[in-house]
Amino acid sequence: MLRIAICDDDPKSLEQISQLLHAYFRVRPNLTGRINAFTSGKSLLEQIETEPGFDLYLLDILMPGQNGIEIGRRLREAGSEGEIIYLSTSDEYAVDSYDVQAFFYLLKPADEAKFFRVLDAAIEKQAQRKENAVMVTTAEGVRRILLERIRYVERIGRIMRYDCTDGAVDSLSIRSSFRDMVAPLLADRRFYLCGASFVLNFHHVSSIKGQSAILDNGKVVTLPRKAATDFKRAWGNYWLDELDK
Repeated sequence: MLRIAICDDDPKSLEQISQLLHAYFRVRPNLTGRINAFTSGKSLLEQIETEPGFDLYLLDILMPGQNGIEIGRRLREAGSEGEIIYLSTSDEYAVDSYDVQAFFYLLKPADEAKFFRVLDAAIEKQAQRKENAVMVTTAEGVRRILLERIRYVERIGRIMRYDCTDGAVDSLSIRSSFRDMVAPLLADRRFYLCGASFVLNFHHVSSIKGQSAILDNGKVVTLPRKAATDFKRAWGNYWLDELDK
């Protein structure tokens, strides 16, 4: 079952989006969903502090207090990996939506056919992410790690360290090259090789400043000087391609 959050301070808009979602599930009988409505970003953020995050977030942009972009940033910092779809009466913040890896930016009132197409694509993307994983041999046994949870992978001596949204995982001593070990990750366009022993997941990079990549949990990763420019370009191109889909 899909868990969907709607956040809009306008009760009329909240009801319209909710009705669109119910109509969507009526014509997609193979899908089921639970819809939670929030009239403020504060109430949404308070809920995810005590419960798992949502699969989809439908966020208004212009709201009192924190706007939709700020709410999206807080969601990413909290480790939420659900797809964010913005709905707004203005396209003023469309570029800012890159910072929180938004899936799509729709103008209100949302056209039903386009809204349904965006939902189809977002749900398919979420499902693919949940299916993709790597198997890592650790001292405690074999671990299956979802690719979407991996922020980065680095070689530390003879082990591989997977920095994930739910903690770090260390492999046993590796017998192959780092490049060979991360080949399954590099086959996924979300991942990028930085130097000889570091791989970053574009989805967990919030911004880039000089040689520093700022991750969605606030951690700062220093990129190799020679790799920083190419990484920034690849990161930007990746999100341009994603938002064009």
